[in-house]
Order: sequence, then structure tokens, then C-alpha cells
Amino acid sequence: MNGLPVESTTIDLAAVAQSVLATGPEIIIIIGACAALMLSLVPHQRQNQLLSALCVLMIILAATMSYFLGDYPQTAYADMFVIDDFSTYFKMILYLGTALTVLMSGQYLIKEAVVQGEYYALLLFALVGTMIMVSATDLLLIYIGLELQALSIYVLTGFLKANTRSNEASLKYIIVGAFSSAIMLYGMSLFYGLTGTTNLNEMKTALLTLEMSDPMLILATLFMLVGLLFKVGAVPFHMWVPDIYEGAPSPITAFMSVAPKAAAFAVIIRIFMQDLALLQPIWVLNMAGIAVLTMALGSFVALVQKNIKRMLAYSSIAHAGFLMLGLVAGSKEGISSMMLYLLIYTFMTLGIFAIIILLNKGVLLSEPIEDFSGLAKNHAGLAFMSLLFLFSLAGIPPTGGFFAKFYVLTALVDQGYIVLAVIAVLLSAVAAWFYIRIIMLMYMEPATGSAKIHITLPILTVLLIATAGTLMAGLFPSWFLEFAAGSLR
Repeated sequence: MNGLPVESTTIDLAAVAQSVLATGPEIIIIIGACAALMLSLVPHQRQNQLLSALCVLMIILAATMSYFLGDYPQTAYADMFVIDDFSTYFKMILYLGTALTVLMSGQYLIKEAVVQGEYYALLLFALVGTMIMVSATDLLLIYIGLELQALSIYVLTGFLKANTRSNEASLKYIIVGAFSSAIMLYGMSLFYGLTGTTNLNEMKTALLTLEMSDPMLILATLFMLVGLLFKVGAVPFHMWVPDIYEGAPSPITAFMSVAPKAAAFAVIIRIFMQDLALLQPIWVLNMAGIAVLTMALGSFVALVQKNIKRMLAYSSIAHAGFLMLGLVAGSKEGISSMMLYLLIYTFMTLGIFAIIILLNKGVLLSEPIEDFSGLAKNHAGLAFMSLLFLFSLAGIPPTGGFFAKFYVLTALVDQGYIVLAVIAVLLSAVAAWFYIRIIMLMYMEPATGSAKIHITLPILTVLLIATAGTLMAGLFPSWFLEFAAGSLR
């Protein structure tokens, strides 16, 4: 009818159904976000627990569907979206990071008297954005996913409406985010002008006809890379990252430390190490220099911080620099070591932020490092967990953090970047001091303030999962590395 063959209509409907099925996990999370908004309108004395349980349930359902879809690699929406082992691996990191953030949020939100329905909905929308980013094989879809997660986090960063630090952090994040998005969009537009497409697979074929010395191609590559490096807080694009980390609600700071960073690195790997790997000669030397600067600034400036969240912000910058070394290595081992690093980083970072939330005496009092003073005398279990997370962040064996760094360094040495590996080791030694400083406060200083710390079941669950993940990655590192390597094409 209307001049269209019946078979064509059937094929189109089948393609639509297949695309909807491929994005089933994203649809589940969106439904969860909408349900959280509706549930927040229903007065109930245990509303916070219900909202938290709903979000975790939807994340588990989405993770289950992603796991089974991972056995059937496929493309969807006219090859703009892909289901493969690579995207599934990163989605599991995103699910883990978001679920643990949800669990650690309840106690914090009650303490700060924050309205919770919109909070959980925005958190799930941010998760959807990161999920789209890791599965997108088209520049436009990557940008849509990035903006969805960014817009959600802008609001979450300023969620403590009565707190000027939170408002300031949100405004600064919006400015930085808009600036980086504009730079990245300009790079994308140049790629479209050069190749006539935004699809990465088609772009790969089109680039074979261009000279690598083409000034416009070099400019397009650097602009898009710079836009993405803004998202991971690399120097000199880190700008207001410490202010944003300090001002945001602590659970959101934890979420920003892992999920958007993992998604941004997934996009960088997919674009510059897989689909458009032929562009590597253009950016590899710049990446090496940026990585060293990022590690150096993050490590040295963290030494003088008095606020634990600012210190962890600079720590996050230093870790981003270390992760970039895997890109410099450029090998399959380098990429798999980055993927392992991001998984372990999720465990140890969310673990230490759960401790910070437990020690928090109220947002108006900030989060001084001295909150950890004498923790071992009053709460030996929490002190031991903190010790484990801090050792892992510092890269001290036998924790997972040590092997995360070890495999990155091994990949560097295998590719002949011995001097770069030596610099990374020296800067890691510098970085270890500010973690050791907190350990000294816990075990060598007298306790300050009230000794009573209320640990709820959800936050205890976060601590146990983070502790188990950090320890298991240190005890069975080769298994975790094989798992990450098996997710590469």
C-alpha cells in the first residue's frame, strides 16, 4: 500500500524491534528514573528506602539484560549503536558505580535534609547518558549521551541549594562543561567536513583517502581529543575540578570520580584506539606530555590540601594521568590495563568516599582531613577498610591498585617507553605521601569529636563490596586482567 512493498515494511519493523531490544538496558533505567519521580510524590515514612531499593532493582535488571545481550554482538539504529563485549564491560563498571552511589546516598540525604525523588531520577538519567556514550559508534550519539549525563550532573552538583559551595560548584561545572562541549563539537564538525559522515566505521574508510599531515585533520583530531580530556580532568584542562569536587554532595563527587570518567575513557579508546586508530601518530606525543603534566600537578598539589575531597580531586587528576599512559602505550595490553585500572579505581574510590560520608559532620563544616584522626582507636574496622582503600589508591601491594598501575607500566615498557615509566613510578611515590598522611592520622593521632558513627545496612554493603573488590583484584590480578582483555575486539 502507498507503493511500498510489504516485505520492506516488515524488515523495517523488525529493525525497529531489534534496535529497541538492543537498547533494553537503557530503556529499563529510563523507566526507573520516571518511576522514582512518581514514587517521590507519594508520601511515605520510608520513602527514601523505597526510592533507593527501586533504583538498585532497576540497575540490577539492566545489568542482567546487558549481560545476556553481550552474548549476541549487534548494531542498532542504523549502525549508530553497538552491543559488544567492550561496551558491556564498561556498562558493568557504570552499573557498579551507580548502584554503590545510590546505596551510599540515603544516609547522606537524610543528614542534609535533601529532597530525594529528583536526586535519584537525575542519577539514573546520568547513568543512561554514560551508557549511551560507551555503546555509541556515531559522533552525534556520543555527544547526545555526553550531554545527557553532563546536564544531570550539573543539577546534582548544585543539589544542596542552601549551600553556596554547592551552588558555586554547579555554576563552575556548567561553564567548564559548556566550554569543553563546544571544543569537542568543533572537532566533530571538522571530521564531518573532511569525511562527509559522523559514523565511526564509515569515517575510518574515508580517512584512508586523506593524508595524515593534512592541517584540518590534525586540527579536528586535537580539538575532539581536547574536548574529551576536559571530561577526565586532564591538565591543563582540569581548571575547576577541585572546586567542583569539594562543593558537590559527597555521593555525587564519588559518582563523578568514576562513572563519567570511565565513560569518557571508553569513548577515547573506541574513537582513537579502535575505529580511528590510524590517527595515533597525530596525538600520541601530545598525550605523553599531557599525561606527565597531569600526574605531576595532581600529585604535588594534593600534598598541601586540607580538605579530603579536594585532596581526592587532585588524586583523581593524577590517576587520570596514569590512565592516559595506557593510551600512549597504544597496544592491546595498554588498553586492557586501562580497563582493569578503571574497574579497580571504581572499588577503591567509592570505598573511601563511603568512609568520608560516614565521618561527615554536616556540609557546613566541610570535610577536613582531620576527620580521620584517631579513627583506629574508635572504629578499628572502618580504619582497616580506609587503610586498604588508601593503600590501593597509592599503589601499594597486595591491593588491586598496585596491579592496576603495574600492568600499565608493563605495557609502557613493552612498547619502549622506559623513561616515561620511570617518571610515572617517581610521581606515584610522591602521590603515596598524601595517602600515608591520612593513615598516620588514623593510627597515630588522638580521636577528635564524637566517637559515635551510625553505619546503616546500605552503606555497610557499599563498604563490603568495595573492600572485597579491592582485595580480590589484588589477590587474583591476572584473572581480572584476562577479563578486561577478553572484552576487547
